[in-house]
Amino acid sequence: MKNGYRPRYMKSREFKGSFLTYILSLTAITLWGASYIWSDCLIGRGISIFYFVFVRIFIAGLLLLAFNIALRKFQTVRKKDAPWFLLLAFCEPFIYFLFETYGIKLTGSPTLSAMTIATIPIFSIFAGVVFFREKICGLNILGIFLSLGGIVLVAMAKGELGEHFMVGIALLLIAVVAEVCHASITKKLSDRYSSRNIVMYQFLIGSVYLFPLFLFKGFGNFTPEAYLSWETWRPILCLSVLCSSVAFSLWVGTIKKLGVAKSSIFTALIPVASAIIAWVLGHELLNWRQWLGVAICTVGVILSQMTVRGRGRLA
Repeated sequence: MKNGYRPRYMKSREFKGSFLTYILSLTAITLWGASYIWSDCLIGRGISIFYFVFVRIFIAGLLLLAFNIALRKFQTVRKKDAPWFLLLAFCEPFIYFLFETYGIKLTGSPTLSAMTIATIPIFSIFAGVVFFREKICGLNILGIFLSLGGIVLVAMAKGELGEHFMVGIALLLIAVVAEVCHASITKKLSDRYSSRNIVMYQFLIGSVYLFPLFLFKGFGNFTPEAYLSWETWRPILCLSVLCSSVAFSLWVGTIKKLGVAKSSIFTALIPVASAIIAWVLGHELLNWRQWLGVAICTVGVILSQMTVRGRGRLA
């Protein structure tokens, strides 16, 4: 368009598209917030991490495979992209899920774990700028630090540090790096493959990586009453269907639309979502510091999504 003019209907369409992207992003974040509660439930029941992480990923991969075949949306991987898919699955789910789940177990605090995972936006900024030349402004950086400050308020008022929390923190930081690498590779592949196909291959290949650990380490304390009961399989199915198949498919679309740096800021809301869901379910009551953290984090997310156009104009 001349002089950058765009018809009103185009602006309306762009607004609706952006609004839908944000809604889908928040849906994924809400599901991931709930995943901490379901994972902690399984850990509390003494279920092997290698068991429920493998089952979660394998079921999610099969569901997406069936879905893509049924809708005739199945895509084969190009030969040149095969190494990228192998690396993608190694970063996540293999490294990320194992290190994140063990981090939750060793820190003894799901919220502290979520707070550490919420440093993903800081690492993602560098990945987005360095690898994809994504542009961010000072307002975006301010929003990121505000959101992280809100997370600190939410997290510090919950629970005590576990006995081996330093080891757990180290594992969680490795998971953070794995997630940033995963997001960067996803961005590279999203121009050629649909979100469902990327996540499908990610989980199916990840299942191959996880299978030896599942086979040799997943049944160490096996009892039919614990492993085969509905109380165990209910959270596993929720993790597989909602937190893996649905949430990751939505998230790949978010990365494609917003980029690595801006999409990653939504991960800052995961511990906030987890705290709110726990409060709604009666697992934990939020105090005024945590509610203040929720408000600050929300403002930070809004600022992180703003862009500067022209001289001081915000959009």
